[in-house]
This record gives sequence, C-alpha cells and structure tokens, in this order.
Amino acid sequence: MFVSDLESIKIKLASSEEILDWSHGEVTKPETINYRTQRPEKDGLFCEKIFGPTKDYECYCGKYKRIRYKGIVCDRCGVEVTKSSVRRERMGHIKLAACVSHVWFLKGVPSRIGLILDLPFHKVEEVIYFISNIVISVDEQAKKKVLEEIEKEYQTKVKSSTFALRVSVDRPCLPAGRQVKVQKELKKILEELKQARDRAKEEVLSIEPKKVLTEIEYHRLSLKYGEIFEAETGAEVLKQIAEKINLDKEIKKLEGLLIKKSSLEEQKKTLKRINLFRELKKAGVRPEWMFLEVLPVLPPDLRPMVQLDGGRYASSDLNDLYRRVINRNNRLKYLLEINAPEVIIRNEKRMLQEAVDALIDNKMRRGTTTLATTGGRRLLKSLADMLQGKQGRFRQNLLGKRVDYSGRSVIVVGPELEFSQCGVPKKMALELFKPFVIQKLIEKKLAYNMGGGKKLLEEETDEVWESLEEVVKERLVLLNRAPTLHRLGVQAFYPILIEGEAIRLHPLACAAFNADFDGDQMAIHLPLSQEAQTEAKGRIFSCSNLLKPVTGEPVVAPTKDIVLGCYYLTKIIQGQKGEGKVFSSFEEAILAYEAKIVTLNSKIKALFGKEFIETSVGRIIFNQVLPQGFGFQNYLMDSKNLKKLVKEIIEKYSKDSYRILDKIKDLGFEYSTESGITLGMDDLVVPKEKEKLIKAAEEKTETIQSYYQKGLFSQAEKILQVIEVWKGVKTEIEKLIPKTLPLLGPVFFIIDSGARGSWSQLVQMTGMKGLVANPAGRIIELPVKSSFKEGFDVLEYFISTHGARKGTVDTALRTATAGYLTRRLVDVAHEAIVMEEDCHDKEGILMYRKDADDVSQDFTFKILGRVSLERIKNPKTHASIVKKGEIIDWKAAKEIVQTKIEKVRVRSPLSCKSPRGICRKCYGMDLGWGGLIKLGEAVGVIAAQAIGEPGTQLTLRTFHTGGVVGEIDITRGLPRVDEIFERRPPKGEAEMCAKAGTVVSVDEEKRVIKIASLVSGKKEKEALMEYYIPAKVEILVKPGQLIEAGNPLYVGSLDLKKLFRLVGKTETQRYMTKEIQRVYASQGVSIHDKHIELIVRQMFSRVKIRDPGNSLFGPEEIISSSQFIEENQRLKKQKLKRIKAQELLLGISKVALTTDSFLSAASFQQTSKVLIGAALRGEEDKLRGLKENVIIGKLIPVGTGFKTY
Repeated sequence: MFVSDLESIKIKLASSEEILDWSHGEVTKPETINYRTQRPEKDGLFCEKIFGPTKDYECYCGKYKRIRYKGIVCDRCGVEVTKSSVRRERMGHIKLAACVSHVWFLKGVPSRIGLILDLPFHKVEEVIYFISNIVISVDEQAKKKVLEEIEKEYQTKVKSSTFALRVSVDRPCLPAGRQVKVQKELKKILEELKQARDRAKEEVLSIEPKKVLTEIEYHRLSLKYGEIFEAETGAEVLKQIAEKINLDKEIKKLEGLLIKKSSLEEQKKTLKRINLFRELKKAGVRPEWMFLEVLPVLPPDLRPMVQLDGGRYASSDLNDLYRRVINRNNRLKYLLEINAPEVIIRNEKRMLQEAVDALIDNKMRRGTTTLATTGGRRLLKSLADMLQGKQGRFRQNLLGKRVDYSGRSVIVVGPELEFSQCGVPKKMALELFKPFVIQKLIEKKLAYNMGGGKKLLEEETDEVWESLEEVVKERLVLLNRAPTLHRLGVQAFYPILIEGEAIRLHPLACAAFNADFDGDQMAIHLPLSQEAQTEAKGRIFSCSNLLKPVTGEPVVAPTKDIVLGCYYLTKIIQGQKGEGKVFSSFEEAILAYEAKIVTLNSKIKALFGKEFIETSVGRIIFNQVLPQGFGFQNYLMDSKNLKKLVKEIIEKYSKDSYRILDKIKDLGFEYSTESGITLGMDDLVVPKEKEKLIKAAEEKTETIQSYYQKGLFSQAEKILQVIEVWKGVKTEIEKLIPKTLPLLGPVFFIIDSGARGSWSQLVQMTGMKGLVANPAGRIIELPVKSSFKEGFDVLEYFISTHGARKGTVDTALRTATAGYLTRRLVDVAHEAIVMEEDCHDKEGILMYRKDADDVSQDFTFKILGRVSLERIKNPKTHASIVKKGEIIDWKAAKEIVQTKIEKVRVRSPLSCKSPRGICRKCYGMDLGWGGLIKLGEAVGVIAAQAIGEPGTQLTLRTFHTGGVVGEIDITRGLPRVDEIFERRPPKGEAEMCAKAGTVVSVDEEKRVIKIASLVSGKKEKEALMEYYIPAKVEILVKPGQLIEAGNPLYVGSLDLKKLFRLVGKTETQRYMTKEIQRVYASQGVSIHDKHIELIVRQMFSRVKIRDPGNSLFGPEEIISSSQFIEENQRLKKQKLKRIKAQELLLGISKVALTTDSFLSAASFQQTSKVLIGAALRGEEDKLRGLKENVIIGKLIPVGTGFKTY
C-alpha cells in the first residue's frame, strides 16, 4: 500500500491480545549483544529469532545465506531468512508477571483511571503503588449479621448496666443525693454505649466496594470484621474492577445521577465521567485495557546500539529502560515461584510498576525519575520523551526532514546575473547533479555503468564539465535562506556555473530573502522529478514572485548603488556645460553628450512628440530602458520614485517586467560607478555653530542647577528642564546640518537619493548624539555632546553602550518571540484552504473608513482585492464604480476613496459560509499574483506568515505610556498581538459599559461615572450604574452622552471575552482586526485585513455543545464548527434530534489543540495529553490539513496536490 492511498489514520488504545498479535516473540532476557561474538543474544532485546536477521538474507548460525532461501525459517537457530530492514518493523513483547497500570492514564490530567473508578487520583495512586488497599467485595449477608450482633451486644450491655445500677439504687439505706448521682451515671453509661454502637454501625456501613483503606485501617477492620469484606492492593485489583464495568449501564446510571446532583462541582464531575464512558463506548475501548499484562517491545533498529572506537557501546536509553523492566519482571517471577513472603513480592511488584512507568514516560513520575547509571546522572529518555518537544519525533523528524541533493554556502552579490539566474559553484553543481551527469555520460557512451560514471566524475575531465553544462541548462534549483519567515524565502532560479566556492545571488532578490552579503549563508536544493521541476517553474520561479503576498506591493524595488546610479543619472544640476541647448530629438541630445557638448546633468530642451520638454540627457538615457508606450518619465529617480515606477511596470507588464528591472539594475550599477561618488571622513562636516550652541546650553543647565539648589525646582522638574534644553540644541543642530553640506557632495547625494542612511544618522555622525536612555528606559540628563566623527569621551562612551546592548538583546528576544507566534499561527490556520468557488454568502462585512483612519491605515488598501456585495456608485454622478460581485481593484479602490464613501459592504473570510476552508469569493484577490484566488491555495499559511514575518520588527516594549499623565500600563508591540490572539485578559484593561444608557455624571475627583440605563420589566424604569475609574487615566465619556453596551469608559484595552458577551461576534471581530492593525501600523508595517480576519475566523471556529441531541458527542464537549455542521446535517437526514451548541471565542493555542486532527494537535504542544485523549476516543484523522499530510509523507492538499488540480 502506498502512502498516497491513505485516506485516514486512526489511533486507539490497544488490548493485550492486539499487543500479542503485533509481537514476533517474547523477550525474556535483559542481555543485548554478546561482548565476545558481537552478535545479539538469543531471547534478548536484540534477538534475531524475534526481530529478524542483522544481515540481509542470512540466518544467525549461517546455515542459510543469500536471497534464494528467502522466507525459510532456519531449523537450527530459528531465524527467518529475510531482509535486515524488518528489524525496523518487527515488535516483540514482555509477558509481565504482575499487572501494571499505564502511567499516562493514571497521571494524565484528569486521571482517566480515577474517573472510571470514581476515585480521587491520589487514592488510585496509593492502591497502584501498594500503599493502600481497596475493597473489592462485601458480603451483604455477613454485614447484616454483624449489624444485628452489634445491636444485640448493645441491648445486652444496656440491660446489664441498667440492672447493676438499679440494684445499687434500690438499697433502702442509700441516701437521696447518692441516688441522683447513680441515675446520672446510668444516663452517662447509656449515652456512651449508644455512641459506641453508632460508631460501630457507621464503620460497618462504610465498608463498601471501591472504598480505599490505608494499611492501618485495613488491619484494624480486617481484625474486627474480616468476614464481611475482601480488600486487595495493586493494579491487578483495579483491573478486575474495571473488567466488571458495563459501559451502557454506567452511562444510564450517571445520566440519572446528573439530574439529581445539586452542586455545580458534582455536575461537572459527572459530566466528565459520562463523556469519558461515551468516548470509550464509541471507540470500542474497554477500561481494563489501561492496565498492561503484556508490554510491547520496540523494534531494535529504532533503539539502536552502536559500537564506538574504543570497543564501548553507545546505546539508546530505551534499552536501559527495557532492561530494568525485564530484570525486575524476571526477579518477580522467581519470587512468585518460591512463594516468597507477601511483603517482598509487593515491593517487587511496586518496583516493576515504577520500571514500566519510567519506560513509558519518565518525566510524568513526580520525584521518582530514573537516571542514567553512566556519567552525569542525566534523565533517561523514555518513549514519551522521544515524541515530545522540539527534538521529538514529531517536530524533528516528521515535520522537518533533512534532504539529499542539497548544499549550502556563503552568498556573494552577482550584479552580472539576470533576475532568473543564480551563480552555483561548479564543484557544488557537480555534486548536486551527479546522477544526471552520470546518465549523460552513459548516453554519450563515455561510461557504460554507474561505477564507470562515478570514476569519470572523480577525475573531473573536460567531458564531465561539458555534460554538467548540458544537464544544468533546463533545470531550476531552489535557493533558501533561513529563517524562512514567508513563502518568498524559497525561490527557484536557473543555475549558472561559476568558479569559486560561494553562491551568487541577484541583487534585486535580496529583499525577498532578507539577505545581505556580510557572511549570510544560503541552502540550495535540486527538484529531481519532472513534476517538481514544472512546479518550481510555475510557482516558485523568482520571476513570478515579484509581489509580496501580504500587501501586493513589489518586493523587488531597487536599493543601494542602483538607486544612487539612477538618482545621479536623472538629477538636473544647475550651471552645467551646455545648459539651455535645444535638440530636435533624443538621439541628437545623446550624440551631443557623447561629443561632450553637454553633460549628463545639464538642463536641456528636446523635442518629444510635437512639443519641447525640459529634461536632461541622463533622463533620456534612463527612459531608453523603459518599454515603448510606457511614457516619458521626466522626474528625479530617487528611492521613492523608483518604487512607484517598479509598481507601475509590474502592473502593466506582469510577465516580462523582470527584464525591464534587470535593465534598470544594470543602468544603476553603471552610472553609480561613473558618478565616482565615494564617502570619506572629510565629507562629514561638523557645523561651526555647534560649539556656540553647546556653550549656551551649558550655561542654561547651570542656571537650572542653581535654581534647584536654592529649592526653586523639585528634582523631577530640574531633570525635565535640562532634557528640554538639550532637546532644543539637538533640533537646532538638525536644522543646521543640511545647510552645511555641499548640495553636490557625496553625503547629500547618498542620503537624498534614499540609497543609504538618513538625516538623523548624519546628525549623530557630524552634529551630536544627544540624549540617551538608561537600561530602565529613563532619559539620562547628561547628553552625549560629541558626534561620532569627533569621538566620545569615556563617560559618553559608557552611557551610549546601554542603548547598543539593549538593542542587541531586544533583537535576539524578539526573533524568538516572533518565531513562536508564527508557529502558533500556522498551527491554527494551516487547515484554511480555498476549498470551493462560492459559498453564496449574502451578509459579508461592512468596511468603515473611520476604522482605517483610527489606526492611520489607507482606506484604499483596506478595501483593495475584496469582492463587493453591492453595487458601489459615485454619489455625485451615480455612475457605477464597482458592480455587485466584482473585485475592487486598485483603480476602483482609489475612486471609492476620492468620492468620500464612508462604508462599503464586502465579502470577507469572517462571514464565509464554507464548512471547511474558505471560498474564492470571500477571500477575494490573491495579492501575491493578482486576480481572484485560485482553488487549493493555502491561504491560512499565507495569513500566518503575513502576520508572523513582520513580527520581528515590532517592539518588545511591553509598556507604553498612554493616557493624560501617562501612568497607565498599556501593552503594545508583540505582547499586545500575543494578548489578542491568545485571548488573555489585557494589561491596562478599560471598563466597558454593561448596558446601553445615558451618562448622568462624571466626577473627576472621586473618579466615579454614573450611567442611567433602561431596565425592561412590566414598566420600563431607569437603573443607575456606578463605575469606578483608576487614577491618572483619561476618561472618554461626557455627561449627557448616549452610550452603547460594550463602549469603553476610559483609555485602555478591552477584554475580548467580556466584549464578545456584551456586543456579539461581528463587533468583537471588528475590534480585534482594528487592534492588530493598530500595533502593526504604529511600526509602519502594512498588512491586509484579510490575513488578520482569517486568524480571527479560526478563533471563532469552535463550539461548545449544550445539548448533544442524538449525536455521539457529549455535553460540554468542544468541537469544530465544521464537525457541528456535518453532524447536524447527518441527524437532519435521519430525522433525529439535532445538536444545540454555543459559539466560542478561544485563543489560538487552544484552537490548535482542539482541532479535528490529532496528528496536527500532537505535533503542536502537550503531545502526551493530546494522544491520551485521542487514543481513548479512537480518533480518526481524515488528513484534511497540511501538517498531518506532511507528517505521514503524503502530498499536501494544496496547490498541485489539491484534488481538482
């Protein structure tokens, strides 16, 4: 069976019978490999008879060798003659001498064994580890008898005591006082007897099945009432109890109890038990399977033992753990055979239980972890540890694999390359294309087989290089730079063979990879099959990836030298040779330049069409590289204008635009070289007026200091005044610096063109660095008066290192935080794929201009690429801008913005009705390619990358001073994004109005707001609500103002859970999108709303079942909306009672863990918890998302792997 044929994968708890079915034999000895023969020991952990031969088609004793004996089992050694690879598949088993519990089902939260037996976890644990006993049966007849005997004894004692005292009272000579005393004594004795009887009865009645008794209680009760009950200890007993459980009866019994239970806590517990029993019943799992009598043994090649140089062995930790289990198991067998005392047997059983626990999950056993016997005494890696975490099987080997036909090297710039090319070192290419070169050599009859071809390759003859040239021609290679934060981190290029050791990269491709040439390394991969090559050409080719998938903006804008060259070429300089000359054509002007009559930058007039235009020869040369019909670009080409130009070129000539960009690149490099612009220390001029300004400021600060010493200022006021003085000085110097620079100097050219640097950097280099902050973020009142050119003194140098160090630390932390955010986003959104053409949604969402203005976002960009749900017309001319059902493109979006339309109803991922994935119309335009999104596009992953990739640019500064005085903590930057996506209560939370009403009063001093709201009852009456406001916070409401439910009363962030309850889904989604945009916009990052909407949609994609109807789900269970829709459709068809559920808003981590796919959830976080639940539910993974398909090695269901492709 091929992996591609798999439709679903199911996980289920195995019974002892199934474990025996898997097994090829019992492992009875703890030995591994014989130290003399270096061969596996018989019946040991590496036994060839059980697990298969260590050498291909050769039995242990050597009687049968070679493939012709395939399938024969040797009569001498019992080893089957087959391939040695079976040692990766064949399992063994260990027959345990005593039953043990599975640590996952005992100690996983909640304890499943505890839930099944209705016992607290600690009591179950005490029974399993032989600390306490559990009552397994009670003889009701004997119990009744004992109760009767207690009653009899009580009656007898009452009679005898009464009689004895009555005799003494009846004496005639007894005084009256003594009689009263005796009667009191009689009363006391009777009371004591009654209490003793009640205690004894209570004790007897309390003896019921499943009661856990401590050792002392057990001894006491067994001596008194040994005939009534039977109590045992250990996992065996619990297994016997579990075997007697009838799931159907238990469910009915618990459902009856649920109605009677009064407290919420009891109801919750009963619900948990009902759900667990239902899951077990549905999956066909028996409770007793949580106890092990047979332990499966992993195939030996999955827990290898490797010989090291010194004759010692390196072995997998699992072998040590298995060895402990086998040793203890064999010792227990022996003790049972010789009828050892119960105490010793119990101790051995407990040790066996601990050994099995350590093998399954060594970290789950609190305080009793098993350490390695070798140096370091480290924790041994158990089976569970091999699955969990970054180094576990899921994340290390299944989601990230190392591949052959790849290499890596340092990158250098390749200005001579075309945009579709990359330079690959010849030797690296020879290794990459090895099989193809050998095939070519065999075709040319230069070699006759693989061996001959390999030999020729090693000799590196001319024929080999020729063959390599031919092979390389039509094949693409993939280049990748880590970290791959978005899809543009992997691109395909045609390789050009080069000398040297470094990979050459096209300068315009750097932005997409975020690469520079200061020692960056890149990996190179070769797609082998023809399909892979076609896919690389169609989807990953560098020439097709010119736009960012996040915004639809070009990713290939010219930078650095190219900008400088184009700027120099198109700049008009006054007073140049030949200024004012008139030419009859562009060609004539160029001839004049070549004849040195005019310069590149002279202002001239030339005939363009039918009229003369003022331009320069440089601009004419620049326009020659642009295509005909594009129009004459008669302006200065600085960085901004070049970006605009590139955008226009891509929009107009999408397919061939890269050829034009290449020409611009060559032109830029040529003229930046010709300009001869260089930067030297002498080009940085320190303003002469600087000294005067600093002296004046020093005098001012001295005056402030003297006022402070006289007590006229407080310390805080003094610091503020000093800071203001130095800020003023820096502002003055900032104004001076551009004036001191020669307008035709290199520094002005470099900064003004946008090629490198900024004016503020120049101010620090030639003016002064100014005020710096200390590690706490407070501004130090002592400024750095020197500039970098002049050099700092010791104190200045020291205080400016704070900032540098903080910057480095911040960047490192930020990268990790942003990486983790991206991982969670991908996990929650990877199943969002474009699944259908149209879901026929009629609602959509309203896009408000106000929302864009609030977060300083461009409304054009907000509505771009959406499908309109209504006809949008110009309010003045009534002409149609966009028809219903059409995409709003750049042109239409600009027109809508110009006509001052305030809101537009459009289709959105938030309102998409597709049960799985999303439809084309609700997603709209594919920003990376243009046009309506294609079916099978992985829009969820694109959204996650769009939000995660710029995450590294966001600040990690948690607290931003907001409000009037600026004392309230409001989270900003990455922590704020995290807060929203994880639905955490925010820091600096603002109170919301609970009900709509009118603001009656705002008391600034007492910080109280009173709001009157209407209460609907028999008569509508007003109710007054009071809200207390924290100090130093800006209040947002005024007396007499009408206020809606959910409106904030003062500045701060809103709690999403409360907001959802107060204003519903649509408004909460709008608030979330706006808040995320606010964070990114504050850092100058633009992300299209639809990416944020996709993640928000996933956060609303879970429901909690209120009434399960006739479904197989339980009450309070959290399921996905798609499951809910599918199940209800099934129930509707069968005319059964449907599910009622409540919509939830969950954080992204919670959503990722409640996905339909257990493989996806287990490879995310809390692996053991996910697998425990999935195994008991008998979960089936339908392989619908991306991660689960990657894990099993199947083609992912997107792009070329999508079903309709």
